[in-house]
Amino acid sequence: MRLGYLLVISLFALLAGCAGQKPQEALHGQGDPAQWQAHKSQIAQLDGWQISGKVGIRSPQESGSATLFWLQRQSYSDIRLSGPLGQGASRLTGRPGAIVLDIANQGRFEAASPEALLEEQLGWRLPVSNLLWWIRGLPEPERRSQVTLDADSRLARLQQDGWQVDYLGYTEHDGYALPARMRLQGHDLTVTLVIKEWRPRLLGQ
Repeated sequence: MRLGYLLVISLFALLAGCAGQKPQEALHGQGDPAQWQAHKSQIAQLDGWQISGKVGIRSPQESGSATLFWLQRQSYSDIRLSGPLGQGASRLTGRPGAIVLDIANQGRFEAASPEALLEEQLGWRLPVSNLLWWIRGLPEPERRSQVTLDADSRLARLQQDGWQVDYLGYTEHDGYALPARMRLQGHDLTVTLVIKEWRPRLLGQ
């Protein structure tokens, strides 16, 4: 009798806990939620990639563009900018908690987060940590988000952490549908990413 009572109490506690949890993701648009979940599960497995393309940044103070190279190997990032926007050449490397920014003719700078480094040294409030997810066409899973799906059940628009990300085109690589063109708007910045080459990897397998 006592065991049955404990089981009933545990069940009600579990249900109450689930009811109190708010969903992290609010879905909109014309896509199919089941297909979106399947797409997310497939893309989230990608823990490595090599990207080359272009990035443009426009703010009230300045605007410019640069070539982009991004190498990701699980938690290790190597992001390089070259051209006027990168002030000749800038390279952001490291893992969460230990990030290094090298700027041509200026030196090496270190911080715990890429956001702190870029804002302090270059004056840009860029959501680099979120971009690890956004660049793959995924919302950061631990943060609240508003998600609008396209007709193919992929991200058309994402609103998260004060940013709006519009996905303007996708490309297929090795069976993965990945963003080819994105526009980010937030914190008085407009960032355009054009990805010319994707090399997705599954490093954990």
